[in-house]
Amino acid sequence: IEVDDVMEDESLRFGPNGGLVFCMEYFANNFNWLEESLGHVEDDYILFDCPGQIELYTHLPVMKQLVEQLQQWEFRVCGVFLVDSQFMVESFKFISGILAALSAMISLEIPQINIMTKMDLLSKKAKKEIEKYLDPDMYSMIEDSTNILKSKMFKKLTKSICGLIDDYGMVRFLPFDRSDEESINIVLQHIDFTIQYGEDLEFKEPKECEEDKSALVDEYFQDHVDE
Repeated sequence: IEVDDVMEDESLRFGPNGGLVFCMEYFANNFNWLEESLGHVEDDYILFDCPGQIELYTHLPVMKQLVEQLQQWEFRVCGVFLVDSQFMVESFKFISGILAALSAMISLEIPQINIMTKMDLLSKKAKKEIEKYLDPDMYSMIEDSTNILKSKMFKKLTKSICGLIDDYGMVRFLPFDRSDEESINIVLQHIDFTIQYGEDLEFKEPKECEEDKSALVDEYFQDHVDE
């Protein structure tokens, strides 16, 4: 089933968003097709390029059903949440992005790697500025934005939202620069570690791996600031 076919069906009369939701719900009701298409996948590494429509992760059960079905088929599932770094360079846009990531994490209930994409398109100044958003201090962001918030009501609301995000403390971001091989390897290492891909071949020490990855991220930013 394809979105274009659904939109062109005169009996349905769906727009782009409604058509996508219809397709995903149809897909969820026909997982037998997916099982047949996947076949025998022992030790295979499968990527699902999922739609970016946030309602599928926060308001509808479709993606949750897909995750549960894959787990029943004994897949180790990890979510990779992509956010455009050019969208995240302002604190209020960042708060919106981090809320979307947190909503998806809570809804899907699976390990999730959050990634800031298109780092290669940022200026040197923007790259340096965005580093503070990778492991954010939400209350510092409130203080930085105090002069922008004119309304006391919005100040209180923003403070409550930031408090919620900080209380969960679950969302961190990795930078992804497709032109930098080291950046790609950092992201891949995090995903491999999360699903323990290849664990039968090599035992991984969680603490040491996390320290190594943090050092790699710091080194990535230092190299690009020095350029």
